[in-house]
Amino acid sequence: MTLLACPIFVREPNAVHDALDQADRAVQAGARLIEWRIDALVGGDDAFKAIQTLLRDSPASCIVTCRPLWEGGLCEVPEIERLELLRNIIESDSPPKYVDLEMLALERSPEAAIALIDAIKETNTRPGVEVGLILSSHDFKGRPVDLIQKIETMTNEMGVNVIKVVWLARSLRDNLEAFAILRERSRPTLALCMGEFGLMSRVLAPKFGGFITFASEAPGHETAPGQASIEELRNLYRFDSIGRDTKVYGVIGWPVGHSLSPKIHNAGFDAIEHDGVYLPLPVPKEYEHFKATVGSLIDDERLDFRGASVTIPHKENLIRFVMERGGSIEPMAGFIGAANTLVVNEDGSIEAINTDCPAAIKALCARLDIEPDALQGKRVAILGAGGVARGIVAGLAQLGAKVTIFNRSQNRAEAMVEAFRELAPIAIGEALQLIDERFDIYINGTPLGMNGGPDPEASPLPDGAPLEGALVMETVYNPVETPLIRQAEANGAITLDGLAMFVRQAGTQFKHWTGRALPVDVMDVDRGN
Repeated sequence: MTLLACPIFVREPNAVHDALDQADRAVQAGARLIEWRIDALVGGDDAFKAIQTLLRDSPASCIVTCRPLWEGGLCEVPEIERLELLRNIIESDSPPKYVDLEMLALERSPEAAIALIDAIKETNTRPGVEVGLILSSHDFKGRPVDLIQKIETMTNEMGVNVIKVVWLARSLRDNLEAFAILRERSRPTLALCMGEFGLMSRVLAPKFGGFITFASEAPGHETAPGQASIEELRNLYRFDSIGRDTKVYGVIGWPVGHSLSPKIHNAGFDAIEHDGVYLPLPVPKEYEHFKATVGSLIDDERLDFRGASVTIPHKENLIRFVMERGGSIEPMAGFIGAANTLVVNEDGSIEAINTDCPAAIKALCARLDIEPDALQGKRVAILGAGGVARGIVAGLAQLGAKVTIFNRSQNRAEAMVEAFRELAPIAIGEALQLIDERFDIYINGTPLGMNGGPDPEASPLPDGAPLEGALVMETVYNPVETPLIRQAEANGAITLDGLAMFVRQAGTQFKHWTGRALPVDVMDVDRGN
């Protein structure tokens, strides 16, 4: 079982009681260990008394860490003094469950480090006392070139109970190496990745037998980049139910931090008791990154990667990837040239599916209270020419709507018109038309207005667009009330927020992955968030 540890920085003696209150909240939230970070709490009798109070009154078994500057910590005292402090803590009346010692400390101050290890051995002869040594290595710049050698050296070090290696991930593929380290371990091991690419290593630690994973007591209290909170790990990512056979899913995009997909799909897995977990999977926009990363996830047989939602800017990349891998492309997705759903079957075969197109048409018709064939002849302005826009254009063109595309890149707009020329005539609009002409329906297919996107405060429609009585449909759902929605409401338009389409396409994805419908209560996403 992977232990959930909450690290807490204590920066001065008078902060001890607040730190203990924070530890109480962490334990109540589900932490099994408290890591007392005493890097800044060094020097003087008051500091040592404060540390003794932390150890004596800790609401759970604890780790003591005094990380030096040279390993990314805050402790500035001479190394001999730092190691002597740790030795005194071990020999105190209330020793911790574990002490974290950096591997480099054995090289920098071998005698003092060995004295510390001897102090642990001596302390463990006391009745009822058992102190463990965590030997650690951290790299805040990237994967160490000598990572494997470090692990071999740490494994062979006498007196070590737990091995800990942590580095800043360069891509999602670094997580797969962390998992391989855990699978091949010969003693209790932590292998974690930091940064925006490293969340997977923290969430999936139980799947691969990681000894400990770290989570903050609350957002804003992180002690390492990319560290999730206890609440996020347990309630959003289903940490307690993750095991060796858990299937892995996610949302692939750049960026993906704004996505509500983990919330809705993990809640769905929980509701139907499906052994799966859904994660944000950030992949830079270039096709080479997409191909290398998604290919590695699929090819890692122990990961059990079973599918993904694919969003901006990778919907067209997904089609290319599945074609190159000899997979199956749903006819509509192939016709559109973009897909938002990857399915990885048990036999390793893959499928690309577009759930955007039917979801958009259903959401649009429901808001107008019409049947799909009533869209025939409607004048529709499509804002954008990316993957989501392609899906919506294809659906509308099939139904006989009069579609005009507005896009900053003329080449992309022309490519879309050419792709669908046998389906229906599609026009390319000029920016002034959005002011001079009135359309029945306006649909945003760009990321403008999206939290974490290129311009969260922008609307794709110019001021002065004649919107009264028209329907304005948003595909951005975070935030729900985008600048476009506010602009439309202020100008007398009927509005359709991005959640309407999002929930429908997510429900179809869920069924492709699990064979079951997404529960209705899970689909009722709160538009106030």
